[in-house]
Amino acid sequence: MTRPTDRESGAGWRSTAHRATRLARLGLAAALTLLVTPVIALTSAPPASALGNGLALTPPMGWNDWNAYGCNVSEQLVEQTAQAMHDNGMQAAGYQYVNIDDCWMASGRDGSGNLVANSGKFPDGIAAVANYVHSLGLKLGIYEDAGTATCAGYPGSYGHEQQDARLFASWGVDYLKEDWCNIPFGDFSGQSHQQVAQTLYTRMRDALSSTGRPIAFSMCNGWDSSVQPWNWAGPVANLWRTTVDIQPNFTSMLNNFHVNVGLADHAGPGAWNDPDMLEIGNGMTATENQAEFSLWAEMAAPLIEGGNLVNPGSSTLSALTNKAVIAVDQDSLGKQGTQVSSSNGHDVLAKPLANGDVSVVLFNETGSTATISTTASAIGKTGSSGYTLTDLWTGATSTTSGTISTSVPAHGAVMYRVTGGTTGGGPAGEIHAVGAGKCLDVPNATQTNGTQLQIFDCTGGTGQIWASSGGRLTIYNGAKCLDAYDNQTTAGTKVEIWDCNGGANQQWRINSNGTITGVQSGLCLDVTGAGTANGTPVELWPCNGGSNQRWTMG
Repeated sequence: MTRPTDRESGAGWRSTAHRATRLARLGLAAALTLLVTPVIALTSAPPASALGNGLALTPPMGWNDWNAYGCNVSEQLVEQTAQAMHDNGMQAAGYQYVNIDDCWMASGRDGSGNLVANSGKFPDGIAAVANYVHSLGLKLGIYEDAGTATCAGYPGSYGHEQQDARLFASWGVDYLKEDWCNIPFGDFSGQSHQQVAQTLYTRMRDALSSTGRPIAFSMCNGWDSSVQPWNWAGPVANLWRTTVDIQPNFTSMLNNFHVNVGLADHAGPGAWNDPDMLEIGNGMTATENQAEFSLWAEMAAPLIEGGNLVNPGSSTLSALTNKAVIAVDQDSLGKQGTQVSSSNGHDVLAKPLANGDVSVVLFNETGSTATISTTASAIGKTGSSGYTLTDLWTGATSTTSGTISTSVPAHGAVMYRVTGGTTGGGPAGEIHAVGAGKCLDVPNATQTNGTQLQIFDCTGGTGQIWASSGGRLTIYNGAKCLDAYDNQTTAGTKVEIWDCNGGANQQWRINSNGTITGVQSGLCLDVTGAGTANGTPVELWPCNGGSNQRWTMG
């Protein structure tokens, strides 16, 4: 198969290496060695705001054909897999996307410039497959590429973004995975790979939006570490690859975990770090499968299985449908778990949950069984003389006064849900409106749900003392939350107080530039009309850098 080459001098090795990694699964490049994940330099850029298309408010769950089948995708395979997911408990457990990867299309566009499905593989066309998938209550995903050709050499979307988006919408597509091969960098003289990525992925975002059909958008850019999408892609896509393509072995899974685990500040409802598909049942041991599923759930990663679901092993299906672990991944608080400690290959991760519980993963990277320990205070729990630990894989419960410790097998993970006490947050204090020199205030310190916030002279009263906890801004000792009215995401939405409920409209990012953005809307906390008078209401508004959108805490 002839494949286009990169048009940027010196960039071809990146495209070639990425294609080789993908095509090695097909037996076409067996002699190539697995790429080592490059070291990624993290920046201090503020977390990205969410896209705000109302999709993927929890990490997407589904299936993709590539890991198990490569280019051997077909209408029959996709429909059989959809039926299997409908029948075997996958759909009931929350999996909804049935995603077609590369090699689904003909080698060229038709006379009108439209993409065409390969008639041998999809004799009834993609729209018919979408109809079948939809009839089961599932959703269909499709694959394309931001460049001139896909990674396997089929027509890319470069220069055809609007046309392709309209076509996908007309077919009933619900999810687009857009890859990053064969990018014509030469058309963007003087621009970095990150700048080109921002341009091309934004083009497709806008094209999808213009169709009027809700289509979740997944950026697959992992081979190019210079793109660093977590720093900017929140308003562009619902999820973005943080790693190279995963392989069905523990070393590859571990590499992707190490890259992804440090990016928690950049994820949230509608905007997820993606360490690539699950390899459950594709060659790792049952212990390693359990570890991968635990880690991906703890990191609030998309749960897109890449294995054979038509004839899965019983242990594979059991792992993929563990509802207690899935509940951690799908928790409405939308927090990615963070690494509490890591020493000699022994890792502890903690993830706060919407109801005040904390999920804890004790992960053993090493080749020998080890005892791994942490404490309730280390994972953010305080204020109790006793805690209940529920093992999410065995269902067993135990109690502790503070120590969390167990024996973990080699390459294994133990996952607990910890209840009791309270989940600690940041220190409480006033939130100062920089432009007005006043404080974020609940009028008359009322605790009535729906009360719109305002600015007022700083008094230190109870209606002005806020705390940051688990992505929420709470008041009255956690009794009420800062809330975007009725889950609205439009300019001018009222900002109010409401009972804390874990909703995405109660999730906020406190950014290093002084702005406070709503995770669900991507809009900024704004003093209406840049007013400075007592009683000026506070609302959501598109971020514009104004002083009426800058705040300080404490």
